[in-house]
Amino acid sequence: MAFQLRPYISPKFDSGMFTEAPDAVLKEAPMDAVAPENYHAMSIFPEYFKIDGTWLLAEESRMDCVAVYENGKIYVREFRLLKKGDRVVCGRTEDASEGIYVYPDGFREEKAVRDTFAFRQNRSRETAFSRDYDELYELLKYEKEHGKIVWVMGPAFAFDNDARNAFSALVENGYVHCILAGNALATHDLEAAYLGTALGQDIYTQQSRENGHYNHLDTINRVKYHGSIPEFIRRERIDNGIIYNCEKYHIPYVLGGSIRDDGPLPPVYGNVYEAQDRMRDQIRDATTVICMATTLHTIATGNMTPSYRVLKDGTVRQVYFYCVDISEFTVNKLSDRGSLSARGIVTNVQDFVVTLRKGLGL
Repeated sequence: MAFQLRPYISPKFDSGMFTEAPDAVLKEAPMDAVAPENYHAMSIFPEYFKIDGTWLLAEESRMDCVAVYENGKIYVREFRLLKKGDRVVCGRTEDASEGIYVYPDGFREEKAVRDTFAFRQNRSRETAFSRDYDELYELLKYEKEHGKIVWVMGPAFAFDNDARNAFSALVENGYVHCILAGNALATHDLEAAYLGTALGQDIYTQQSRENGHYNHLDTINRVKYHGSIPEFIRRERIDNGIIYNCEKYHIPYVLGGSIRDDGPLPPVYGNVYEAQDRMRDQIRDATTVICMATTLHTIATGNMTPSYRVLKDGTVRQVYFYCVDISEFTVNKLSDRGSLSARGIVTNVQDFVVTLRKGLGL
């Protein structure tokens, strides 16, 4: 059966709770990067604000930000991007009584029936994920043609030859539209292509090479010598790997740096807020997000990904969010977002991506 998006059912704005509601209170930001008192903080759900008698949907959202009314629209901004005089929505209720309505049930998601006592209510290493895989195959086939698939990746994929090849196949066949990662993924993937190791371990046998601990540093140093990753790939005749295929098929990747980074590689953003801005640029039009084996990048991406997207034709559609990790903590933290669009799979991510490749017939 072909995959179908759930239709979005808009609130009934002709009902009394909406027609009798007051306009939302707007207060000016007192100074740059400071919201007025009693500001309204956004969630991952669709939110409507009554302005001059009309309910307006915030078309782009992000949790823990504020709503700003400007030029007839609602814009959602981080506190750090507020400017003095911005008209910020204020109010702490969500039931339309202050002209603010948070709407979590627009996609009519099925509610799980729970007994008072029942086994396996959470997602753990004992959960059977076969149905999740089947749904994911169909979702990705749909999104390949109709959406934008963003992958958030830790470095685990670079340590295994089969996993590198599997993800490279996803890139080659159109199932990857953007990658968000850190310095480590790109460094060890390029090290694997350049020297056949990841952190000095052979990507085929996992045996440590003599002086292998130099290999990732030598790779970074060589990339910097050539001035860029594309030049490194060209001059060193690199012909495999995740980053190689991203460059070959013009797939954007955003590398957010950290304090512990070696090097780092030339495209890594050392300024955390610049990295955050570039990540959000890619998330703004994402329709499926799959986070794999990177707790901090996963949480960061989860915080900036709403449960819905407004398309160019005005259609509101669901955003699908997956968290894949061998750690139950990471998976359940992201699954606890209040929406079935956030799905957790507890498994080794190298096995996951290899299984995904086979399930998609690549």
